[in-house]
Amino acid sequence: MKKLIVLLPLVCLLAPVGLVWQACSDEKNCATQPLNPNGDSELALLMRAMFEDGMRVKVQILKGETPDIQVDFKQILTAKATAPEKMQTADFEPLATSYVQAMRALDAAKPEEAAQLFTTMVTTCMNCHHNTCPGPVVRIKKLFLESN
Repeated sequence: MKKLIVLLPLVCLLAPVGLVWQACSDEKNCATQPLNPNGDSELALLMRAMFEDGMRVKVQILKGETPDIQVDFKQILTAKATAPEKMQTADFEPLATSYVQAMRALDAAKPEEAAQLFTTMVTTCMNCHHNTCPGPVVRIKKLFLESN
């Protein structure tokens, strides 16, 4: 009986982790899977997809290939945020617009231009997150080409 009392809470804690792992076993779906029990905002899901796409593009650039951006990055200007008040500051729209411009340039880049334009794009992410939502900064740093 004592073992059951000890094991039951452990099973209850680990079961959701197993479900998330199983749901995210397909890498394409992982970026769009909700992480919060109450659901995630459009912006949170979009940013996870942008990160995953960025990691894929980083590999392409390191191989000398032409970047192939697959995420609709322009949605950053319209996606609903988890905390809308953070996006209603004077800083968010210009920073988001700067990101969109950096992504457009990267999307049109030749392989020899891609590394510099990719670094510019990652820097725009960092600038915005330092101002509005610093939590993901550690993860965003992984996008820099130097962080192989």
